[in-house]
Amino acid sequence: MTSAVEDPVYWKPRSKGWFIAAVAAVFMALAVDVLVPDVQGVDTLPYQIFLGAAAVALLALWGASAFSASLRKKLYHQAQFIFAVGITLAVWDLLSTKSNILTLPFFPGPAQIIKVMVRERVLLLVSTAYSMKLFFVGLITGTTLGLVTGVLIGWYRQWNYWLFPVIKITGVIPAVAWIPIAIVLFPDSFTAGVFLIAIASWFSVAFMVSSGITSTPKAYYEVAKTLGAKENFLLFKIAVPNAVPNIFTGVSTATGFSFLTLIVSEMVGAKAGLGWYINWAKGWSAYDKVYASIIIMAVAFSIILAVLTLSRNYILRWQRGILK
Repeated sequence: MTSAVEDPVYWKPRSKGWFIAAVAAVFMALAVDVLVPDVQGVDTLPYQIFLGAAAVALLALWGASAFSASLRKKLYHQAQFIFAVGITLAVWDLLSTKSNILTLPFFPGPAQIIKVMVRERVLLLVSTAYSMKLFFVGLITGTTLGLVTGVLIGWYRQWNYWLFPVIKITGVIPAVAWIPIAIVLFPDSFTAGVFLIAIASWFSVAFMVSSGITSTPKAYYEVAKTLGAKENFLLFKIAVPNAVPNIFTGVSTATGFSFLTLIVSEMVGAKAGLGWYINWAKGWSAYDKVYASIIIMAVAFSIILAVLTLSRNYILRWQRGILK
């Protein structure tokens, strides 16, 4: 109980046994691929190199953790998850590449997916770069509009009177429902995609910012007013800072909505991007390419959320120990 209070993030027991089991699970997945005969005739060398590199990296991190308590804490916290991933890869490999129980082309094994990532790395890299450009331009645009809208409806009654009904009506409409309008209004697929992603992110940010401002305790304003604070000070030094936790919640939610909208928008008229790549690969029944792009999207989304979480934890470090 005490350790959970001291470190609410890395709360798992610090067990060396679990980490050894995690490394062993990765080596087991490698052994399965090397020792069990291949039925589907897939080139497994890239997958074996990937597993070997992962196992070596884990051992190297374990060695480095002897000099860093924080690194050791993080590794032990993730050990059970790494163990589960290793077991999953081994079972997946057995059911697909090694036994053909999961048949091609609909259920490719991990070896085939890694092979596709290596063979199609240039096209996948270009598609990922295009998607990230579209995603960030749309998200930043929608977040900026959401911040402005949230401040207006949360602070000014007149703006709330006119804008809040609009938000309630348009906010519940899925962004993908605007695709026909976006195609007509904008000259190219990129601009239309930016519009759709901005719409997807705008509502959640605006709503959470306004909620954060309206939930600011009146006592804060009264104390500031007794010290001679003007309206601008009350808004930008009290109300908006109080809404910062809500802002991060809104941006995190907007990130998920925006990512979903990104993929759908790229499937309609786009000439590049991961959504376009999935649509193109599906047309050729190349499901190994579909799964490869899905994994890349999952990794990219996880990295973006991790950066948001780190930023939130740093900016809101004063909340540490106060909230669960």
